[in-house]
Order: sequence, then structure tokens, then C-alpha cells
Amino acid sequence: MPENASAPLAFPDFPRLFARTRRFSLGVPAHLTVSPDGARVLFVRGTSGTDPVRRLWLYEDGEERVIADPLLLQGGEDDVPEAERTRRERARIRTTGVVSYATDAEASLVVFTLGGALWAVRTDGGAPWPVATAGPAVDPRPSPDGSWIAYVTDGALRAVRPDGTQDLLLASPESPEVTYGLADHTAAESIGRSRGHWWSPAGDAVLAARVDTGPVRTWYVGDPADPQRPPRAVRYPVVGTANALTSLHVLRLDGSGTRVLLPAAADAEHPVAGAWTDPAFEYVTAAGWDASGPLVSVQSRDQRSLHLLAVDPATGATTVLQRVRDGVWVDVVPGAPGRTAAGTPLAVVTDGDVPGLRIGAVATPAGLHVRDVLATAGDRVWFTANDEPTEVHVWSYDPEHGFARVSTEPGVHSAAVGGDTVVLDSLLESGPSVTVLRGGEQVGRIRVLAEEPEVTPAPQLLRLGERELRSLLFLPSGHRPGARRLPVLLCPYGGAGLQLAVRARDWWWSVAQWFAEQGFAVLITDGRGTPGRGRTWAREVHGDRLTLAVQDQVDAVHAAAERFPDLDLGTVGIRGWSYGGYLAAAAVLLRPDVFHAAVAGAVPADRRLYDTHWEERFLGHPGVVPEVYDRNSLMTYADRLVRPLLLVHGVADDNVHVAHALRLSSALLAAGREHSVLPLSGASHMVTDEEQAGNLLRQELSFLKKSLKV
Repeated sequence: MPENASAPLAFPDFPRLFARTRRFSLGVPAHLTVSPDGARVLFVRGTSGTDPVRRLWLYEDGEERVIADPLLLQGGEDDVPEAERTRRERARIRTTGVVSYATDAEASLVVFTLGGALWAVRTDGGAPWPVATAGPAVDPRPSPDGSWIAYVTDGALRAVRPDGTQDLLLASPESPEVTYGLADHTAAESIGRSRGHWWSPAGDAVLAARVDTGPVRTWYVGDPADPQRPPRAVRYPVVGTANALTSLHVLRLDGSGTRVLLPAAADAEHPVAGAWTDPAFEYVTAAGWDASGPLVSVQSRDQRSLHLLAVDPATGATTVLQRVRDGVWVDVVPGAPGRTAAGTPLAVVTDGDVPGLRIGAVATPAGLHVRDVLATAGDRVWFTANDEPTEVHVWSYDPEHGFARVSTEPGVHSAAVGGDTVVLDSLLESGPSVTVLRGGEQVGRIRVLAEEPEVTPAPQLLRLGERELRSLLFLPSGHRPGARRLPVLLCPYGGAGLQLAVRARDWWWSVAQWFAEQGFAVLITDGRGTPGRGRTWAREVHGDRLTLAVQDQVDAVHAAAERFPDLDLGTVGIRGWSYGGYLAAAAVLLRPDVFHAAVAGAVPADRRLYDTHWEERFLGHPGVVPEVYDRNSLMTYADRLVRPLLLVHGVADDNVHVAHALRLSSALLAAGREHSVLPLSGASHMVTDEEQAGNLLRQELSFLKKSLKV
């Protein structure tokens, strides 16, 4: 009998705490905003590490105080408009209360919604007050001078005075499929643009997105456990089909409007590569309005061209300021291309293999991989970048002092900036931290009230194999080398858009350590296609999202076992969610000689069922290269399953639809392959129900122990 076969569960309360704290995210300050004079910092946070209700807080003169407590105001979560629920799902918001807010230019007027009701509060004192609106409000935003508040209701974009008077209709939807002022699914889910309207600096007009989802396919998302509840219709732009039609309009408070004349397609120098090329500008990746006028970025359907456009608000005419081209795909870097507050161009450049930033004629230091542009003030620029993929730091540039790194401790850092104040929003090896710097010196901290995770993560940071795969290895606390062999559990994500093998204690560190305390050696590896390691590394998975990713996990576990002989390669499990679930299922399908059991959650098994922008970037158009989609879809390999596989999926998931799991299960059944399916009733791509989230960890552990016979 294995040594730990009858051992009691170590840290049995961890799963419930993990669920109750929303992955230890409650109590962590979020949505930081610094006033332009640097004197005030706004943020949202609950009152403890188990409080899911976010309040609006103000940090000033070293002190924190609540300026809006939703429990003291009218408006409930039961009345949240459907458009707001969708925005929260796209942003992966797991809390209630004041989940987001917007301010005027001076950060003196703050607006937010509670249950569709619009509220406002001033940072110089006074109680919050309700603002009367024409209907349930979504995404309210004050004008720069604070004299108006734009908001969306029932697809219409309106503007109202802070006292609730003069509620103006700026644009009304022409059909039920049209909205003004909101981002479409693809922009919010895959591109990273969550906004759909932007005020002019003078506060007399709004640049607004008009989204027509009429051409987009309708999917229906329901919960079979509640047959009385009708399914929800979702416009989902599945690969190879029509996107929503997005246009931009300058809408003035006097009632007039001008359509922005966006170019239809890229010019003749658009890169032509492979079997599929589509230069049509179907994506609005970014927009804004600064002192020099509206600024818009558009990207082609095949993602090989991106143009930065200046807009004449009077005529709608556009001028190309920058062209970015790539024979594979153009990365969307938040804030770039663009320009500083003083009008200096910001351009994405490639130094060898590493994407950098050019500010006017000055380029970032060689080897510095720029992630995003955080803020500009005059010709000063703050951005995040890494020279080692396990850390991300905040950097600054100004013409007088050049480039300087602002963050110092190992970790993953971001920042909010105003005046001479920089608020570092950091994930360190010790956990989250929010530090207030003024003039480069620390002057305070904003409290982090998150619960500690009971287990104490103690990973070893590794570089494994010839590709120096960045990895983290978690061992049971107190394990002595040579004392006993350890079954191995891989917990990767492994896809674009997310790194796990970083020097920052996020929730996955704690989960990995909890599994380690059950007797596993837990390995987390970032393979090819993950961010932070340059252009070639990211693009190696072009056309193949499956075999290279699996091979990197194989190489990592073999290399780890060479360095740590206690790792038992005869007992290897793998678990993951979303792309990580895809990778876990693929591992037991393609390499049963290495992987002996898998838990695959929210697995995007059929690449033909994912959205246009995300999937076509990697695999092209399914109508042109169907064989590529066949090779990358798991159903193709269903007859190869010989290892235990547990499929877990939220039946209300509108990002990775439950159809993925059902199609894979059907293919496995048709091939006569035994497997297990665990449907999560009512769950979306986020599992937020406390009972589900906590017990799911226990179910995974039970399945893995039984399947691996440990």
C-alpha cells in the first residue's frame, strides 16, 4: 500500500477558505486612481479578506476612509442590468458593491452604479447621492470638468447633469442588435478593450462605439438544472464567421453627430503570408480623445496590420499616424502605438526579438520586453516591462533623466500615476502589496486585508531543459530529499495571455502548495506561446497550439526529475482550467506514456467553437485551413484515450461554452473510451459559488489520488 494512501487530508479547511475569499482576492485594493496633483488615491476594497462587498475608498494624507458604502445606499445586486453582468463576466469580477467607477479629470467627482442605479460622490467631502437616469445605467463616465455624466441604458448613450437634470439622448439604437457606448464581446474578451465611449477634453462631445451584432451568430446559454429559466441569448463571433460591425461616432451635446471615416482595409503593403489573408479592418483595438484630438487603433481581420489613426472630430476624416505590420500577427500592446500627453509619438519597435517602445526618437533599453503603457504626463511615460520573464517591473522615462526602473522588489508590478505620486500595485513573493511613492520615495502603504492561505507556498524557481522553461516546483513542507518518492502533479496554464511561473504569490501558488501538502510534487511550467519571452517564443505556436505545448510539459517534468530524483515519473497527473484544461486533456490523449491521469476544466476542446480574434490569430480561418483546426481539436484524438480523464465544465459558461466538453465527451463515448464528466450547474467560466469552488478542489484531489493510486 502506498505510504500516504490512508493519510488524512492535510489542511482540510483550505478549499473552503480558497472559495470564501474568492481565491484570496477579497481585501486586496483594486482599480487604483491617482488625482493629477498626486494628493488623493481612489480604490475599491472590502472591509476584510472574506467580505465580497467592495466599498469606494479614498487615501489622502496617509489615511484611508470609505467615501461610498453600498450597504448604506439603495440598490441591490438582484437588479443588475444584463449588460452590466456581461461586462463583469468579461472582466472576471467576483465581487459585488462598487465593482468599478470613473472620475472626472481632477478625480474630484466619482460615479458608479449599484443595481443599475447611478450614484455620485465628491472626494472633497459629502455623502454620495443618487443621480436620476432614464433607465438602468451601465458604464457611467463623467466629463473631464465633471459637469456631465455619460452612461448607457438599453443600448442608448445618454448624458445627464450630476444633479439628475438635462438628461440628453446622444444616440439611440436603431434595432435590438445595436448598442452605443459599449464594447462588443470580442473587444472585451479577447482584445482587452472594455470601454465603448470617451469624452472630449472640452466635455462637449463623446467619441462612441456603435456595435451592431446583427451579423453575429446567436448562441443560447442556459442551465439544465433550472428548466423553468429560459436560456440566455448570446451573440458569439465564432471563428470563421461574422464579427460584430463596429463604427465610431462623434456625438455632441448639441445633438449633432459625425461618423468617423475609418479605413475599410489595410493598404497594399499589408503582409501576405500562408493560405489566408484578410486585410479588412474589423477590429477597433483602442480609442481615446486627448488634447490633440481623437485617437483610434484598428486591426485587420487576419491581425497582420494595425493602424493608429488621428481623427478630425469636425469631419470624421482620419489620418494614419503609424502603421504596424507583422507577417504572423501584430501584438496589441495597451497604450501603444499612441502618443504622450505632450503629443510625442509612442511606437512599438522590435529590438532583435524583443518588443520595445520608442518615445519620439528614443528607444527603450535593449532586451527590455515592454508589456503595456500605463500613463503619460507631458513627455513623461510610465510602462511595464521585463528583462527576465518571471518578473514584470514598472519603468519610467522622461527626457531629462532617461529610463529608470521604479519597482525594486522581485515580483509582478503595475502602477497608477498622478503628479509626482506613483502607487505600485504589486504581487510579491510574500503576496499582494500596494505602496505609495512620492518623488521616488515611499510615503505610505494602502492596506491589504486579504486572508493568509493557511499553507505557506515555498516554490523553487527553475529553468528546465534546453529551452530553459521557467518553472516552479512545490514540495510537501518538511520533505527530506531521499525520504520517499513523490507522485508528480503538473498544474499549467501554458497559453497566451497568462504566466504562472512568476515570482509573485498569486492564488495558484497556494493551490499548488495545498496539493503538495497532500503528498505531491507540483510543477508549474510556462511553455512556448506564453508571454514575456519575445516574439519568436510567442509565435512558435502559430498553427500548432497542441503538440508544442504538450512537449514543453513533457520536457519540463523529465528535466525536473533529473534534478530532483524523488519525483516519481511512474505516477504523473496533470490538471488545468481553460487553456490549461485543454493542455491537461491533450497530455493524456497524446502522451499517455508520460501522463497517467488528468483533470481538465473548461476545456476549449473544439477550436472551431472559440471566438474570431483569439483563435484566428493562432490558427487562421477554419474555412481556408480546416486541417489546422482538425489537428488542434481534441476530438481528433479521442480514440487514443487510455488514461483516467475528468472533464469539468460550468454549464453557463459563455466564453468556453459547455458544448466543448459535451462534444469531447461524445467523441470519447463514440470511441468507446471511459471518462468522467462533472457539470457545474449555474457556473460560468468563473466558478464563484462557494460550495462549488471549495468542493471542486476536493473532487479533483480525490479523482487524482484514486486514478494514480496514491
